[in-house]
Amino acid sequence: MSDLFSRARDWFYGLQDTITQGLEQADGRGRFREDAWQRPGGGGGRSRVLEEGDLFEKAGVNWSDVAGELPEDVAKNMPGTTRQFRATGISLVLHPRSPMIPTTHANFRCLQKGDALWFGGGADLTPYYPYREDVVHFHTTWKTVCDRHSPEHYPRFKQWCDEYFFLKHRGETRGVGGIFFDYLQAPSLDAAYQLVVDAGSAFLESYLPLVERRRREPWGERERSFQLYRRGRYVEFNLIYDRGTVFGLKTDGRTESILMSLPPLVRWIYDFKPEPGSREAQLTEYLTPQDWLGPIPAAGPYR
Repeated sequence: MSDLFSRARDWFYGLQDTITQGLEQADGRGRFREDAWQRPGGGGGRSRVLEEGDLFEKAGVNWSDVAGELPEDVAKNMPGTTRQFRATGISLVLHPRSPMIPTTHANFRCLQKGDALWFGGGADLTPYYPYREDVVHFHTTWKTVCDRHSPEHYPRFKQWCDEYFFLKHRGETRGVGGIFFDYLQAPSLDAAYQLVVDAGSAFLESYLPLVERRRREPWGERERSFQLYRRGRYVEFNLIYDRGTVFGLKTDGRTESILMSLPPLVRWIYDFKPEPGSREAQLTEYLTPQDWLGPIPAAGPYR
């Protein structure tokens, strides 16, 4: 079991290089700053953050391998016979400058607690001005990955994603979903590891084509203001519901790395209501779980 954990740790380490190199190439000007850090309780990590690039206002891609003892309230909800744990993985959040390009998040991880080991992860998309063809591309990429392993994976992981990334206090999803899974051990640990490898390898393919489609779309102050307003929903989810944020803070993780997911600029507008029929209002049609790969609804001008 420890050999598989080590394989996963080393693969995540290399995946960080692959993804940051791809993102730097896409940005053109921005470069990632790297911080290597040690965790007092055991282990450490390598955080990379790009700020004020041509494409990305802020992008973070973190790798970690940490160990220690879980708090009782965290340990009781996980498999395994002891509170001793080890966790490794890669987590990323990308906040583009343009409101026409979606924010995206992905995480792939391996946890070992006592006699139990499992994998988790996923990726989701948070557009501000959604284009259906972009959402379809994103979901098609993840369905293709899942189908290579089991036809049951995509519908199950998509539903899990829709339910997980739901802001209960707002009654809406954070974005248009993707896939999400946790505590994955079947049909074998090796099979679960291979799924995570395939998924991590597909991240750039799922996202960069959307960047290239939208990076030259015009936008102005109205679109920027709406983007900052919608980023507030992203912050609310990450600080209230996100498992990675809660896990990191409760296990004495590095705060700067944990909170790198937050956007650099955000605003809250009291009781904001978009103008009926506007592109801003159209976003609300996307913030509910739906079959993105099914029949196409009646098309509006921006679908």
